[in-house]
Amino acid sequence: MKKLIAIALVAFFGLSTAMAQQTDLRRKINVSGSAETEVTPDIIYISISLKEYLNGKKKVEITDLEKQLYAAVQKAGIAKENLTISNLSSWNYATEKKKNPDFLASKQYRLKVSDLNKFDGILEAIDPKGIASTNIESYDYSKIESLKKELKIKALLAAKEKAAYMVEALGDKLGGVIEIQDGGDNVIQPVYRNYMVKSAMADAEAAPEIDFKKIKLNFTVNAIFEIK
Repeated sequence: MKKLIAIALVAFFGLSTAMAQQTDLRRKINVSGSAETEVTPDIIYISISLKEYLNGKKKVEITDLEKQLYAAVQKAGIAKENLTISNLSSWNYATEKKKNPDFLASKQYRLKVSDLNKFDGILEAIDPKGIASTNIESYDYSKIESLKKELKIKALLAAKEKAAYMVEALGDKLGGVIEIQDGGDNVIQPVYRNYMVKSAMADAEAAPEIDFKKIKLNFTVNAIFEIK
């Protein structure tokens, strides 16, 4: 029994010694750095809803409205693949129209643009009474990944600069980096007024004004440096 206790004590003190030897006794400074910027979205997805309507006794067909939309998109210099059909008012509106002559078909489209001014021109080229609504679905910035990398590097260098002048103020010198922690992505999407054009606005003289703000990116990096 005494031998077992002795062995246990030796093991305990040996483990304590090993842990003490592994303790990092270096003097350190823990700082954070940040970097931010703002960019204007250059990828904007807009939904456009067209709907047939009655002009007196005559029905303005969805095909006519669709032709106006495609022609306007082409005139704006937007690639045709950037305009797609996202939804139909009926799975088979041709059959529905045969069953119900008064049926008013509608189609929803998804348009990808890089400049909202072009979108204004597209709306102006379409019969306003045939536009049920439009809405901005989403937006992005095409070079956002490279921008994230650039900002995180700036944030890390800002942390190093901060650590250096704090350490030097005490008469010491900054050593190498011991640990780096990414503070995560902080991307604040722009806030805009809801962009809607309804058939009730058909007689409006001008399209509603768009208040589209920039995407704000802010990144923080935490770093630990050795003090020499």
